[in-house]
Amino acid sequence: MLRLSTAQQHDASDGLTPFQRAAKNKMILGLFIPLQNGAWTPSLYPRSTDWTFEYNAECTVRAEELGFDLVFGLAQWHGAGGLGGEMRFRENTQDPLLVTAGLAALTKNIMLISTVHVLYGWTPLLLAKYAATLDHMSRGRWGINMVTGIKPEDFAMFGLEPIEHDLRYEMANELLEVMKRLWSSAENVDHDGRFYKMSKGFVSPKPVNGRPIIVNASSSGAGVDFAAKHSDLLFITRPAGADIYGLLKEHNRSIKARAAESGYEVKTIINPHVICADTEAEAKKRRQAFIDNADPVALENFFKFITGGDTVSWKGAMRDDLAVGGNMQMVGTPEQVVEKMLKLHDCGIDGIQVNFYDYLPDLEYFGERVLPLMKQAGLRN
Repeated sequence: MLRLSTAQQHDASDGLTPFQRAAKNKMILGLFIPLQNGAWTPSLYPRSTDWTFEYNAECTVRAEELGFDLVFGLAQWHGAGGLGGEMRFRENTQDPLLVTAGLAALTKNIMLISTVHVLYGWTPLLLAKYAATLDHMSRGRWGINMVTGIKPEDFAMFGLEPIEHDLRYEMANELLEVMKRLWSSAENVDHDGRFYKMSKGFVSPKPVNGRPIIVNASSSGAGVDFAAKHSDLLFITRPAGADIYGLLKEHNRSIKARAAESGYEVKTIINPHVICADTEAEAKKRRQAFIDNADPVALENFFKFITGGDTVSWKGAMRDDLAVGGNMQMVGTPEQVVEKMLKLHDCGIDGIQVNFYDYLPDLEYFGERVLPLMKQAGLRN
């Protein structure tokens, strides 16, 4: 039986949107929920993590009670067998748009971010209507992570031809501009554009705070330019190279400079896999166990999937890292994990979106041991 959140409703009298309230923290805190079987780790090492709605709802409710700012759902499209192996990695993949609709009724404060491949058959009117509806269902806590697609196989699933990388962002820009007009206009909207056409489109009710929270995930020039123009939050990936923090600092500086040129401010968030234990040796031993028990076929296919296509992100991914999961990893004691968070903050990164191997017990440990240290360090209010 699903459990409703016992978190108290935030007092809206402060006049802040849910995103503005989260951004008052030095480190925005998100949970990357496991909507796919195997979650982030193609390993056969024992765990309780599950892809079902009930399990993800339990993770979300608990994250809200612990004070997390958001949960984030990934969207992927795989054929029969998923990414293969004994575990049939990510064959079962839930749709985050529908999952967040269910989570809206179970939660009060936490932001609910859905990944949507916006070029896979969506029209501006339909997506704007769905978005406004979800925004009302969540009382202004819903957001869309606008993804333009990567794999030619994905486009083929929808009967579409692959679209060149930068052109995809031109299409997404026009789509979002039309959606913004639909969310704000009291009159019917006509549009005769390069990619989309619409006659007398209308959406009501309007989103609670004018528009939903806008997120995108990219490291490319076109993707960053899109974020600089539209996004509240940009999900970035670790650049390839030995000097992780130095590269992240420069990457982050470049992103925010582009946004400033557009007269806009965008917050950045990164995805660490957290492996935390009472001792550093125990945490490292656990990480190695994930690697030692990797499903070899699933891992190889995951590696090809992550590093393939024309995406700039993840190009520097290493097999051992992918056997564990996350775009970067925080391994160690609670104190060491918070030290790494402080380094990210010093790089100008505004948030972390964590994932775990054994979600519910790992989340509980994080809440008990890591969150108090984050508050002591000034990262959380």
